[in-house]
Amino acid sequence: MLNLPKNKKIILFDGVCNLCNSAVQFVVKHDKKDIFRFVALQSELGQEILAYIGINAKNIDSIVLYEPGVAYYYKSSAAIQIAQNLGGFWHFGTVFKIIPIGIRNFLYDYIAKNRYKWYGKKESCMIPTPELKIKFL
Repeated sequence: MLNLPKNKKIILFDGVCNLCNSAVQFVVKHDKKDIFRFVALQSELGQEILAYIGINAKNIDSIVLYEPGVAYYYKSSAAIQIAQNLGGFWHFGTVFKIIPIGIRNFLYDYIAKNRYKWYGKKESCMIPTPELKIKFL
């Protein structure tokens, strides 16, 4: 069993993707209830979590939201769940649930496939500031 914080939802993200890093910064800023922790997909812990929940790391080109002992979500479903947990105005993001998952994930995959071309890529994973270190596993 993985040694993860209790009562926290884990967001696994592409640590070298500029778009993904911007999304993480957005969630950190709006996570007023301190719900989320973050792990780069490329990290050892990220790989362990993927293996634990049964996702082949070679097939993942997505954000993953893992609720230990409850469920996991990926692609557009993860984004919607994260928005729902942020609450407030961001909760309205759940309206996208009315779009069939096949269409949502088609759009998600199109953006994911082009994210490096459109937003760029870092040479290495983001290093959190000392104030943000507690948010990263």
